[in-house]
Amino acid sequence: MTNREDEYDYLFKVVLIGDSGVGKSNLLSRFTRNEFNLESKSTIGVEFATRSIHVEGKTVKAQIWDTAGQERYRAITSAYYRGAVGALLVYDIAKHLTYENAERWLKELQDHADSNIVIMLVGNKSDLRHLRAVPTDEAKALAEKHGLSFLETSALDSSNVELAFQTILTAIYNIVSQRQMTGRSDTDFSPNSNVVPITVQPTQNAAKSSACCQNN
Repeated sequence: MTNREDEYDYLFKVVLIGDSGVGKSNLLSRFTRNEFNLESKSTIGVEFATRSIHVEGKTVKAQIWDTAGQERYRAITSAYYRGAVGALLVYDIAKHLTYENAERWLKELQDHADSNIVIMLVGNKSDLRHLRAVPTDEAKALAEKHGLSFLETSALDSSNVELAFQTILTAIYNIVSQRQMTGRSDTDFSPNSNVVPITVQPTQNAAKSSACCQNN
């Protein structure tokens, strides 16, 4: 008997990036397991979880990777981004510094990720309205400047978490289906290329690819 979880039309790898403590792990657990942990510890290294959704009659399996935001784990960078077709760049609406660092994370994406990666800027912890340090309009303007989509979420009360992942996965799906229609299947988005790393060894090939990607 086949496991329903193994039946999917597309597998998209999406990475969560942003400073430590902005709530990446709780966004992951809220979307994939509908769980939230107030005592959540800092992620060490890399972890990922999967969840399948339906987009236009197709089953899209999202493999969502969560990384430590601390600098000492940056050695895993190139392996972490390999094969990723989407990224949620997360900041904490109550901590302006995490928002200021968004530009640095974007630079890292440019240096290490595929140039076609779909990026969404996510202002997490929207439940902390009384502590807001980043105006919604300011973040929206930053997203527009860089051509990113934008949403504010709360992993705590679930608001917009589902919408954020649905939106980015649908955007990726639309790119894939358009390229397939035009016969351009030689891209990183093609389901039969490197977007199917189910048995993932994140640190195994890190050394091999660290020499690439020296874009300015």
